[in-house]
Amino acid sequence: MILLGPPGAGKGTQAASLVEEYGVVHLSTGDILRDAVANGTELGKQAKAYMDAGDLVPDELVIGVIRERLAREDIREQGVLLDGFPRTIAQAEALGEVMGELELGELVVLNISVADEVLIERLSGRRMCDSCEAIFRLDRDGVDVGDECPKCGAGKIYQRSDDQPEAIAERLRTYHEKTAPLIGYYSQRGLLIDVDGSGTPDEVHRLVMGRLS
Repeated sequence: MILLGPPGAGKGTQAASLVEEYGVVHLSTGDILRDAVANGTELGKQAKAYMDAGDLVPDELVIGVIRERLAREDIREQGVLLDGFPRTIAQAEALGEVMGELELGELVVLNISVADEVLIERLSGRRMCDSCEAIFRLDRDGVDVGDECPKCGAGKIYQRSDDQPEAIAERLRTYHEKTAPLIGYYSQRGLLIDVDGSGTPDEVHRLVMGRLS
């Protein structure tokens, strides 16, 4: 499965539910790159050089690292949920070739759709704990910057820099420009399942499971 959706759509929450429901391996691009670096593979060493320099890892290197990870036995046994990859049409085409080479079977692409105005409201009201990293909503949970974390009691609540209004606008602009075209790409191939993500996490989960079943 591939999980698509804009920043603030609730992909992390739905990914956790899907992993629990289906027992699939949950992989983000960051997880895969860090795993390759930790294992000291040749591609991992090359990726580390870019990461240490603070540069983006080139597409062809990312694809190579992902191919290595998808070839492992746990993926064949359990299946996989890719979160945050692909981000561009070029990456999607390369992933399709890799899946064909590895004979990984049919692909399902789940897109969580949420209107920009809802995303802006969600993200600007999002708060996090600096200790346990729990996520809270200002309007729903009544906690704000500087408060003690109601979950762990050890951390303080803060607002991520990328949840500031200017950063949110830039993140959404980048998403619409580079990643949103994947929706049309996979829809044309009959692989896309589109789900309204504007409801509560539980409501969205029920919609997701209904469509997947």
